[in-house]
Amino acid sequence: MKVHEKRSHSHSHGSGEEEKIMTRKQKAESKTHENEQSPKKVKSEDENGRLNCKSESDLADEFESFCKATRESLSIDQMKEILQMNDQDSTGPDYEVASKCQDLLFYGALEGCPVCSGNLVFDGKRYACNGFLSEWSTCTFKTKDPPRKNETNKLPESVLNSPISDLIKKYQNPGQRPKRNLGQSDKPFSGMTISLSGRLSRTHHYWRKEIEKHGGTVNNSVIGVSCLVVSPAERERGGSSKVAEAVERGIRVVREAWLLDSIEKQEAQPLEAYDIVTDLTVEGKGTPWDKQDPSEEALESLTAELKLYGKRGVYKDTKLQEQGGEIFEKDGILYNCAFSLCDQGRGLNEYCITQLIKVPDKKLHLFYKKGKVGDDPNAQERLEEWENEENAIKEFVRLFEEITGNEFEPWEREKKFEKKRLSFYPIDMDDGVDVRHGGLGLRQLGIASVHSKLEPVVGNFMKVLCSQEIYKYALMEMGHDPPEFPMGMLSNLHLKRCEEVLLEFIEKVKSMKETGLKAEAVWTDYSNRWFSLMHSTRPLIFKDYQEIAEHAAAVLESVRDITVASHLIGDMSGSTIDDPLSDRYKKLGGSISLLEKDSDDYKMIVNYLEKTYEPVKVGDIEYGASVDNIFSVESAALPSYEEIKKLPNKVLLWCGTRSSNLLRHLHKGFLPAICSLPVPGYMFGRAIVCCDAAAEAARYGLTAVDRPEGFLVLAIVSLGEEIIERTSPPEDTKSLEEKKMGVKALGRKKTDESEHFVWKDDIRVPCGTLIASEHKDSPLEYNEYSVYDTKQASIRFLVRVKYEEKEVVMDTKE
Repeated sequence: MKVHEKRSHSHSHGSGEEEKIMTRKQKAESKTHENEQSPKKVKSEDENGRLNCKSESDLADEFESFCKATRESLSIDQMKEILQMNDQDSTGPDYEVASKCQDLLFYGALEGCPVCSGNLVFDGKRYACNGFLSEWSTCTFKTKDPPRKNETNKLPESVLNSPISDLIKKYQNPGQRPKRNLGQSDKPFSGMTISLSGRLSRTHHYWRKEIEKHGGTVNNSVIGVSCLVVSPAERERGGSSKVAEAVERGIRVVREAWLLDSIEKQEAQPLEAYDIVTDLTVEGKGTPWDKQDPSEEALESLTAELKLYGKRGVYKDTKLQEQGGEIFEKDGILYNCAFSLCDQGRGLNEYCITQLIKVPDKKLHLFYKKGKVGDDPNAQERLEEWENEENAIKEFVRLFEEITGNEFEPWEREKKFEKKRLSFYPIDMDDGVDVRHGGLGLRQLGIASVHSKLEPVVGNFMKVLCSQEIYKYALMEMGHDPPEFPMGMLSNLHLKRCEEVLLEFIEKVKSMKETGLKAEAVWTDYSNRWFSLMHSTRPLIFKDYQEIAEHAAAVLESVRDITVASHLIGDMSGSTIDDPLSDRYKKLGGSISLLEKDSDDYKMIVNYLEKTYEPVKVGDIEYGASVDNIFSVESAALPSYEEIKKLPNKVLLWCGTRSSNLLRHLHKGFLPAICSLPVPGYMFGRAIVCCDAAAEAARYGLTAVDRPEGFLVLAIVSLGEEIIERTSPPEDTKSLEEKKMGVKALGRKKTDESEHFVWKDDIRVPCGTLIASEHKDSPLEYNEYSVYDTKQASIRFLVRVKYEEKEVVMDTKE
């Protein structure tokens, strides 16, 4: 199976290693000469006029001797006093206190972190900040050349009168201190030439910029390169000619994770650890999902059963649902909580579940589980039976407060919550069934159609929209498919909080005055906020508006729409004899009917598609589209044909949508874009966006190479009495949203106007061959049309298409 990968890797560091890492840091501190490399003589003045004229190995030996002498002569209390007198952090285990004090006495007191003003601590290789950007985020600042105070060290009387005072005074003044040389701060790809192949999680253009930014160069040819970075799908497809050539030349072929890890750790990682040619195993069982290739993670997530389907769902691993177990409820409170924590600075991306479960004729059970998605062997888990109901509730409440730092009842009754540092945030579940559990399973699909009284083709249409599959795929493609969370059954309150954080993030970025490291800190902090609220198997640090659009705005819209689908579909996991498809069709409201293939409307739509379609490119592969069926739609949630035909400036336009969003559109009507961003789809604010090119809509419809079916929407859109034409996004979209004017954004390509025609009732169809427009500098490839009133757009047709691979385009030149 080939799976469309969209997510980037994220890497976590287990807290169980902390003690070992601390010990290694202590050793590194006393043997710094192992990191302070060559024995060359160093004659240089630093910015404070200090003269280094000893070899680096001599300086390392001198520091080691100094550390030994201070350890033997100074007590930990004296070291703490020295740190406090010089405004340095004096907390931590004894060995950390000693390490910080020795660094201060020999090299000088450290300034605060330039990003968050936190404390800098030597970790054996570099100085890292241990402060916080906010309650959501650890500071990630690291440097090999930390800022130090240009002032004399302050010493207590007990040290000045001690036998070691002469040695310490030797380094007391700034001019007397050596400058610590931790080796050149090489960029991780310095001196390396890297080649890229296949469809990576980010574009080749993005990776070229990142590689060059971190000291490397990119070459299209594999001749003479350090390594070839490829998509995991290359292995499943048997590899491209570029991979074959690299293998023949003995060049390492590595996973994209090598780039990510090398940048994160600020040094090139061993190529052999990421080799994709020799690593032929696809069994990822037992490996955390964030450590697997995206394709392997996708295979696991698609086959994984949802463990928690909603507020009343008993966690699957307890097996208590098989005994009739139900979530314990008392005084209107359901004792079932899910939590998420994402702090990428600490390598944390974890979930936590707590439940009280009542089993008939048995005692109350308390379930607790904490870990990382896909890493069950290392998860903390317990299931306990409690004799006393009151004590069980007290323990549940205690756990909630321990996990979050907040009280339980104010959260459950009033949703009052204040995020605490390194503590979990609750994922507020709704009372319903996530469609990944309640939708039709693969084994039910055939028999559900047999039992349906609907027209066979309409029954088949409803079967597709009520199946688990399209929703599983959608969440998998977005990287928001943890089986531990009911991502398709989040409460309106939780979705609203996500929207508030997203809008606050966008506003902050647009008005940001910070630059450099402080600007990066803003992006990091909001990224952690977002992925704590919207838990992902592969969180990332957002870097630009396009990533916010793709990995936040579009995700929130899809999760919102999937939640509506979950409520509409309910629980269809049981028998289908009572014809659940007909029942859901009635709930949908309106009617769906097949368009005859010999009808004028069918021929008109096929012509419109063929004229305005261009192959969708996924990696190196291009996909054409062919029409399978066309459905005529009447929805009670949308303006009727009679209503919309009375409006001015009507156009029949394409709208792109995932199959997973379609039920919501039909059941609740179109919703405007969730935010305003200077990228296609969001450029003109909170609008309903359509286009005159099927090619643009198809980009949204084709989401996975191994799911080649999709839907394109044709809607009648009234652009209003006055239409604004633009070639660039406005500075502020609020006036457009308030005036509800129609906007036509002009792209670099347009449909040939000489071929346009009127369909009926003055509805124009901008069907024509795609040609270059005069707007060559437009940020849009195709024309986009925006309206701000939901009464101005109505779905008329659904075109079911199949995407077919056209040809492999070989990338042979720079």
